Amino acid sequence: MSREEEIISIVSKQKKIEVNELSRLLDVSKVTIRKDLDKLESRGILHRQHGFAVLNNQDDINYRLAQNYDQKRKIALKAAELVHDGEVVMIESGSTCTLLAEELAFHKEEVTIITNSCFIASYIRKAETVKVILLGGEYQKESQVNVGPLVKKVISEFFVDKLFIGIDGFDPKRGFTGSDITRSDTARTLATSANQTIILTDSSKFAKKGTVTEFSFNEIAQIFTDDSLPQEVADFLTQHNIHIQKA
Repeated sequence: MSREEEIISIVSKQKKIEVNELSRLLDVSKVTIRKDLDKLESRGILHRQHGFAVLNNQDDINYRLAQNYDQKRKIALKAAELVHDGEVVMIESGSTCTLLAEELAFHKEEVTIITNSCFIASYIRKAETVKVILLGGEYQKESQVNVGPLVKKVISEFFVDKLFIGIDGFDPKRGFTGSDITRSDTARTLATSANQTIILTDSSKFAKKGTVTEFSFNEIAQIFTDDSLPQEVADFLTQHNIHIQKA
């Protein structure tokens, strides 16, 4: 785990911690810690407040990005191996998908990302070689995504091999679930313009059941998750011909 990832992990647990305490815990100078915090703040993951490192508000998408960051980062890196230089991919939204977009934008060459996530488009805006196509629609402030009929109208003009999505929950009877009906409907619309739909999620989501059925098992080609996925869940998904990749 890198020092920045250690900082995220510590602040995620404590919510607010003095810079001096971080310096002591990680055995580096306060100057080094401040430089690390500046980088993390510029990425929107944490923010600084009068000598403290502070986690974002729980309603902020950046808060979700900081939760289980180390796991999400490993999942994103593993999923990035599927994408080649010059490829066009579609990425829906979510914290792990954001980290995938970051990896593609800064470490692949001439990749094009089609997304309905304003957050992702902004998050990777400084990458020089990536091309971003932002799908327009009704803007959801909390999740910072565009949804609704305008997205449906525009997406029909595209077709890609891979769509990467996040999920909010899992139900053995209903399939993969979301928490917002409009956003889930938009994700399903994006899937009509992709050859395969791929889920990126940390294993904690398999213990939750979202309110909206989003995808049935036969609509998902692969899942990238961490090695804490319960074996019975992995076996169940494998029986439904879903390829599991653990990071």
